[in-house]
Amino acid sequence: MAQTDNKQNLDHTAVGNGQEIPVTEELSNEELRQRLASELDNLIGRFQQLEPDYTPPAFTPQGFITLVEKGLRVVAPQLRLEILQKLRQMITEDVLDIETWKGLWYLIHYNIQYQIDLVKRRLTGDYQTDEWGLDWEMVEMVLPFVNFLYKYYWRVTVTGLDYIPDYGRALIVCNHSGQLPFDGAMVGAAIYNDHPSQRLIRSLYASWFPTLPFLSSFLERMGQVMANVENGTRLLQNDELVGVFPEGYKGVSKLYKDRYKLARFGRGGFVKMALATGAPMIPTAIVGAEETYISLYKSDLLAKATGFPYFPISPTFPWLGLLGVIPLPTKWSIDFGEPIPTDQYGPDAANNLNLVSQLTNQTRNVVQQMINDRLAQRRSVLFG
Repeated sequence: MAQTDNKQNLDHTAVGNGQEIPVTEELSNEELRQRLASELDNLIGRFQQLEPDYTPPAFTPQGFITLVEKGLRVVAPQLRLEILQKLRQMITEDVLDIETWKGLWYLIHYNIQYQIDLVKRRLTGDYQTDEWGLDWEMVEMVLPFVNFLYKYYWRVTVTGLDYIPDYGRALIVCNHSGQLPFDGAMVGAAIYNDHPSQRLIRSLYASWFPTLPFLSSFLERMGQVMANVENGTRLLQNDELVGVFPEGYKGVSKLYKDRYKLARFGRGGFVKMALATGAPMIPTAIVGAEETYISLYKSDLLAKATGFPYFPISPTFPWLGLLGVIPLPTKWSIDFGEPIPTDQYGPDAANNLNLVSQLTNQTRNVVQQMINDRLAQRRSVLFG
């Protein structure tokens, strides 16, 4: 992320049910970076308060490097030296202070220990999660950091919250973008923060994420669920609010030149979920996430070497190592559209391939039009 002295007007206006909630603050890019590091420190502190008796292995430079070496085993050999050099540069330039590095050390080891303890507690029946792994303590700990991204970093503007039901099942159908799944977190923050019922969305995440250390368990504890028709249908039958991103990998891996051009909406699995349960489908358009990373090229060679479904090349990644993963502070908009009803068809309609295809294309066309309408109103990537 380029560091300049330009001031950004950090405003957040959430619109839903006729209400507007403005928040305005002036921060420079450097102040914004410092605020991001501060929020990360606060998140670490909340973990430590939750488990005050937990003591990770002592932080040592050698121990940290050993941990980094283990993480680099999944990275192509030609990139390992580059990443290590950039990591060294980050430490030298005080991108994160030493206490934050110690905190990251704590978080990683705490998560490892938590998973070990969770298995033990499950064997004895002593745990407080739902059947999907939702841990409300984890949600409450992470929420302030998510809210910082939502309110101040991306300054998300939301419309159409009145289309989200106060209770009962519904399927939120979103475009997918941004290389990393921040879009799902921001949709969840919009509904949890600004909807009158403060509902928790259960987003379905791609099957590739469990291959990443710590990430799949973190998503589960935040209430998210592995993406497949069976899981989505069960959640809807339980009257949950379910989020889907039918573009899948094709959505998040789009190049910058293809931004906001929807990829194919899969094979209509999300429509089958809706038809089987009679859940309304709420088309949702997210604008702003496409510019958080400027992906210019995808390397098939590096994707195979790392085991990733795609490997983006941008002006900052992988050249700046971990620093290149920091997203740009673009201005986001999330628009919820008028629900598309499905209850008139009956559950057997889920087996009607023609109807599934028709509703899939209809939903995709509505989301694309909503994106186009929002882009036509937007005057600036950074300021909306």
